Amino acid sequence: MSVDGEVQRLRSEGEADEPGWEVDPDDEWGVAVLATVGRQLRLRREAVGMRAADFAVAVGYGEDLVYKVEGGKRIPRQEYLERADEVLDAGGLVAAAWEDVKKVRYPKKVRELGKLEAKAVEIALYECHIIPGLLQTPEHARSVIGAAQPPYSPDDVERMVAARLARQSVFERSPAPALSFVLEEGVLRRPIGGTMAWRQQLERLLEVGRLHNVVLQVMPMDCDTHSGLDGRIELLKFPDGTAVGRSDGAFNGRPISEFKHLRVLELRYGTIRAQSLSPRESLALIELLLGET
Repeated sequence: MSVDGEVQRLRSEGEADEPGWEVDPDDEWGVAVLATVGRQLRLRREAVGMRAADFAVAVGYGEDLVYKVEGGKRIPRQEYLERADEVLDAGGLVAAAWEDVKKVRYPKKVRELGKLEAKAVEIALYECHIIPGLLQTPEHARSVIGAAQPPYSPDDVERMVAARLARQSVFERSPAPALSFVLEEGVLRRPIGGTMAWRQQLERLLEVGRLHNVVLQVMPMDCDTHSGLDGRIELLKFPDGTAVGRSDGAFNGRPISEFKHLRVLELRYGTIRAQSLSPRESLALIELLLGET
């Protein structure tokens, strides 16, 4: 077998065994999207008189994967759709399905969170253990996700990193939402991913912290106690005046939207901000830590 053939075989086998690209059966929208895309691929393949085995060879993937994609059981990669488009002479129609398929790659919970963040006019977040996902660099996200036990497969890690980074489109919105972050100083002193990755992460925090619509604050280590010790607090407010919040230490960690419950989270978050360093002091601290790396 040629080198190219061996690479193609390994890629095909890897796709066939890749658990991270299975569609979540509880994700009704995702299942519907993949069923539609798979059916269109099968109909186009049959219309040109091509057997599944021949199509698999033409696109460079395993026959088992072809059947799973056409059956709506497997999430195809972008390159699979692009190659299928060429083989079937679809004029870009098959490749265009990627715009919907790529959203299915992300876990349902992450996708729903991304939708809420995309609609919010205000996002307030206190994080006590890690850099928030909205602020993470790719390497930082990769290191954090890759540290999980039991470990995720390399492809699962990349899938989750992509989902996390996709949420950061919130910074590109116009009009820009008001964003507020409070981070623990201790988190900023842990060089996750090694020196170079950590420098990039600190530089990213400085970049975001200087945006006109962002307030970034640091809770200093010499603050002996505050109302966020129970864990993460997140508040999202929407244009119609509604809001949703969540806190690890309140209401069993479930999302809440009742006004009286939101007031509790707002009080806690406001107190945390008051006890934190000012935005200017916070950026100065991050610059100091960057200089020490």
